Amino acid sequence: MNIKGHIVDVVRREIYDGELVVEGERIVEVRRCELGDGVWSYLLPGFIDSHVHIESSMMVPRKFARIAAIHGTTGVIADPHEIGNVLGVEGVDYMIRSGREAQFNFCFGAPSCVPAVGGDIETSGAVIGADDIEKLMERDDIGYLAEMMNYPGVLSGDKEVMRKIEAARRNGKPVDGHAPGLTGRQRDMYTATGISTDHECSTIEEGRSCINAGMKVIIREGSAAKDYERLSPLIGESPNMVMLCTDDCHPDDFVRGHINSIVKRAIADGYDLWDILQVACVNPQKHYNQHWGLLQAGDPATYIMVDSLNQHFRVESTVIRGQEVFNYNASLPSEISPKGDEDVYTQFPNRFMAKPITAADISIDIKSGDTVHVILASDGSLLTQHEKILLTGNPLTDMRYPWNEVQKIVVYNRYEPDAKPVVGLIRGFGIKCGAIAGSVAHDCHNIVAVGSSDEYLVRAINRVVEMKGGQVVVGPDEMLDIPLPIAGLMAPMSGHEIAFRTLLLHEMVRTIGCPMKSPFITMAFMCLPVIPEIKITDKHLMDTKTMSVI
Repeated sequence: MNIKGHIVDVVRREIYDGELVVEGERIVEVRRCELGDGVWSYLLPGFIDSHVHIESSMMVPRKFARIAAIHGTTGVIADPHEIGNVLGVEGVDYMIRSGREAQFNFCFGAPSCVPAVGGDIETSGAVIGADDIEKLMERDDIGYLAEMMNYPGVLSGDKEVMRKIEAARRNGKPVDGHAPGLTGRQRDMYTATGISTDHECSTIEEGRSCINAGMKVIIREGSAAKDYERLSPLIGESPNMVMLCTDDCHPDDFVRGHINSIVKRAIADGYDLWDILQVACVNPQKHYNQHWGLLQAGDPATYIMVDSLNQHFRVESTVIRGQEVFNYNASLPSEISPKGDEDVYTQFPNRFMAKPITAADISIDIKSGDTVHVILASDGSLLTQHEKILLTGNPLTDMRYPWNEVQKIVVYNRYEPDAKPVVGLIRGFGIKCGAIAGSVAHDCHNIVAVGSSDEYLVRAINRVVEMKGGQVVVGPDEMLDIPLPIAGLMAPMSGHEIAFRTLLLHEMVRTIGCPMKSPFITMAFMCLPVIPEIKITDKHLMDTKTMSVI
């Protein structure tokens, strides 16, 4: 089979008219030739997401692959950290099995921090210890050690942490980082252990500090965390040290665009096309030792066809290992047929023991004269601010009090049947009359809810309990939900159906007063104690700068 077009050679950094000679799954020859009259497409390597939690799309990997291919993504570096926190190694294996059912490139990592903190700070459904990591690192279907969030443990030389890193290095596999705000000598110490990437940089100074220390910066543009605007100059400054990722991408965002959206933005911003393709297509394959195809003779026949190379380009076709998985002008099968691994499709692994609650379970006694600690959440950021307030009125009941936008946030352990909810105070969600709740709560994925009254909170939380996982919006006259029976994180539906249902949820969230673009993802990160400045878990309200209980 010969495929003609304008060949975009990212290795030689040139564009020429030619054809690919494909036999089976491989490109056997790349020829220069005259194309003749007509409109010809540009052929280029597919885009790679360098760090993604597939679970955040609420899709199983084979459904995720279908949507990704539409956007010209041909491979992802996937961290199954979320399902790992619920089900441990069993969850990691589930993701790998599902991924094998798709004509797509997955590089799965071994979650390094399950739980992220654990112990007396939070409750997870599973633990993946150093012994588990050593076994995982020896497996051919595990490509790297996923984000090492326990950066205090790295800096202190914690034995368990260092065993995990050493297992990866011993097996020749990269180690991903996660160290927000780390600069100077501490950044150098962190890098010296062999950790080679970070996707948590949120300022250009932080990004340059990473690169100076020898780490690659993965620019993140997800649903909640958006760092492209601040970090994009690194594309021009250090194109060999930069990659792109979405990290956590909500389904209604995912169906609109993926890495292609970041590429279009970079083209519009005037960055050199070759630098953009270097960070979007080449660097991830080289860094993670993947050979997914760069349009060279002998490579897998994996590429995309686009109508132009300007900021408005459209993906016309996506081909993976010689098989067309997306065509803009044709109807293709919705997904690859199952290949005998029936349990991926008929059984939904989960861990859910929580029981219904009452209003008395989330009651708190606050009054004028008390000092309270309030989480300030911001749309588009995983970071929070810690507000310590001496009350002159009750922010939950006294509407004359200027901070009447302060509301309750509840975190409820879903792994133990007799647990009690933990209640904190939060502002930024702006819910006027209702509540939202979900079992997606990074990283342990207990139940989390924010609402304007105890009545609404109880209704929302109990609906999540009834479904054994899902997302819920409760208003004065209506309740909408989406069940997530697979680990309380994913649904066995098509990507577009999940996206449509989450879009309906978001529309209802706006009707109850919340202005946030990504309220569920923002709420989910209120529980992650490795992100500054203040967070809440199923056990405590935490000062996450000092890792101390408030």
